[in-house]
Amino acid sequence: MRRIAILFCGFAVMLAGCQAKKPEASETPNTGNTSGVPAAETRKYVIGMSQCNRGEPWRVQMDTDIADAAKAHPELTVLFKDAQNKAEMQQSHVREFVQQKVDLIIISPKEARPLTRPVAEAMDAGIPVIVLDRKVEGDKYTCFIGADNVKIGREAGKYLVELLGGKGDIVELKGLMTSTPGQERHNGFMEGIAGSQIKVVFDADCQWLEPNAQREMKSALSRFPKIDAVYGHNDPSAHGAYLAARQEGKGREKTIKFIGIDALPHEGVRYVKDGVLTATFQYPTGGKEAIETALKILKGEKVDKAITLGTRIFTADTVEAGGKEL
Repeated sequence: MRRIAILFCGFAVMLAGCQAKKPEASETPNTGNTSGVPAAETRKYVIGMSQCNRGEPWRVQMDTDIADAAKAHPELTVLFKDAQNKAEMQQSHVREFVQQKVDLIIISPKEARPLTRPVAEAMDAGIPVIVLDRKVEGDKYTCFIGADNVKIGREAGKYLVELLGGKGDIVELKGLMTSTPGQERHNGFMEGIAGSQIKVVFDADCQWLEPNAQREMKSALSRFPKIDAVYGHNDPSAHGAYLAARQEGKGREKTIKFIGIDALPHEGVRYVKDGVLTATFQYPTGGKEAIETALKILKGEKVDKAITLGTRIFTADTVEAGGKEL
């Protein structure tokens, strides 16, 4: 009997030990206990990505870059929403992410003012927000990532001054002028041509869309027998202008210089290689950088309030070498 009692006591001690360990294991994900596998390696995160529209190739590429970068991190799940170029829809999408209690939001806003409040609401709810490409008003966000649009516009202006020998008549096909990139690309361009004899004889807000640019360029061609160059705020606009000039049937596409911005490999860079565009300036999507920054934020690391991406110019002379850094 005594032997049986000793064995029973030993079994009871072992059972108590097992029971004592159970809560510790189950509580690890909730309490942040780092015994065993670090919580940072096991916790899953949900990121909400609000895209203003997927009607532009550049924005499709941005979503692809985000998705590709996230694939390398199995702890991340990215939920994509397309606002279809409607600010009201994008406002709703951001608020849906807040209701879903995602861990972080990435947003590329259609326009600054309408998206300022939803972004602030997300921040008030304790959800960090990365603003990508286009800005919102104020500074109530975690981080802004984007290239320097003023610099890109300025470099485009300086390039045209050199290309045209300091004088000429220009068509400017603008992006959405209620968005910060459109405003900044215009302002920078005007700085770049300041002091020269280059004149903007025709301009139009094409909202970044190639069909709009093609239509506006047809109007410009009918009004102005002499056009030396077209400055498109993006490559689809510059390409639309080229198509309009070619369709006119007078060979004007051969006498006009077409300049764009974005430099996607399958779009702007290819147009330069094909001799359609004279030059394109790189505007990085920032998708990879957004995921890298999101991971730092989610791990509690400090990040810069603004991350500025670089640019390159692609011309017939530099395109094979991967462009020239500016």
